[in-house]
Amino acid sequence: MKILHIETSSRNCSVALSDGEKLLCLCEEVSENYKQSESLHTFVEWALEGSEISLKDIDAVSLGKGPGSYTGLRIGAASAKGFCYGLEVPLIAVNSLETMIEPFLSQNYDVIIPLIDARRMEVYCAVFDGNLGEMISDTEAKILDEQSFKELEGKKILFVGDGAKKAKDILQISGAEFEENIYPSAKYLIKKSLEKFNQKDFEDVAYFEPFYLKDFHGVKKKSPENS
Repeated sequence: MKILHIETSSRNCSVALSDGEKLLCLCEEVSENYKQSESLHTFVEWALEGSEISLKDIDAVSLGKGPGSYTGLRIGAASAKGFCYGLEVPLIAVNSLETMIEPFLSQNYDVIIPLIDARRMEVYCAVFDGNLGEMISDTEAKILDEQSFKELEGKKILFVGDGAKKAKDILQISGAEFEENIYPSAKYLIKKSLEKFNQKDFEDVAYFEPFYLKDFHGVKKKSPENS
């Protein structure tokens, strides 16, 4: 079961190819300048070459659906849908926050909280059980303050992601641990994507939209009356 995995929700542009549970090849790069538009298709080509397979061998495409960068998600989704249409294979979508917790499961944490940096003091986050990996609280956009996550005081907590840096400076939770240089990665889409493939839990390619969580806020152009 060969699956192409795409994850572009953060500063990490990430592509992987897997066969069953085995990672065949991973190409990714973290960039402050969000290089998804420049790098994504090159990474797909490199991953195919590294795996020694061709596009026609792909059985499905999986995508980190967000939340995260609006532009990054849009680019990833457009590419994933294009591959699905061209290859006539199904599309699988996985919450990008789930890909951030997998390396830390079953390490004696009560809860793992991935934090994707958003604007100012805001993060995209969710709370997961540290052993089972099940989502305890829904994904949300949260403005951090000293009282954030106080209800979890007393538990062994791990915060992961590029939003953990500002969380570390703000939160007043004794004993919490922080892993800052963690980004959603295509290699951690493999397990969940395989589960969804076996369950035939596919997206409608024509109508699929990434999990933006919030509306896009671009720079408004001045109207003639205001110029």
